[in-house]
Amino acid sequence: MANDTEALHRLSELLVEFFEKFSSWEHGVVRGEELTLPQMHTVEILGATGPMRMKELAGKMGVTTGTLTVLVDKLEDKGVVRRMPNKDDRRSILVGLTEEGQAHYRSHDKHHLSLTRELTAELESEDMENLLRLLDTMNSRF
Repeated sequence: MANDTEALHRLSELLVEFFEKFSSWEHGVVRGEELTLPQMHTVEILGATGPMRMKELAGKMGVTTGTLTVLVDKLEDKGVVRRMPNKDDRRSILVGLTEEGQAHYRSHDKHHLSLTRELTAELESEDMENLLRLLDTMNSRF
């Protein structure tokens, strides 16, 4: 049991360290760009999933709908996203990327793919499969 506790502490330390390094890298990527990091996160989610209801998008981002409204307003002013009626539910609005938003998504996605390639370059295919499975499991817990 002591080893499990030690392993959990070490894992916790490594997760925090990874988060801090990844966060710093992300800030560096968007520094000097047109979009802030929270705006870019909005674009990333919409680019990966397609148009979404505001409530769904807020849930994926872990923010309130009020916070998201401010983000979407600014992104809409920049021509990056647009609001559109939801054909399946007239009471809700969908948010989707414009062509400019798609361009931002593709550009940022290239940065992510490059970093991922660099971080996983020395992994064997079995290790890569395990990492995918473990991250998928961990992400499903949020």
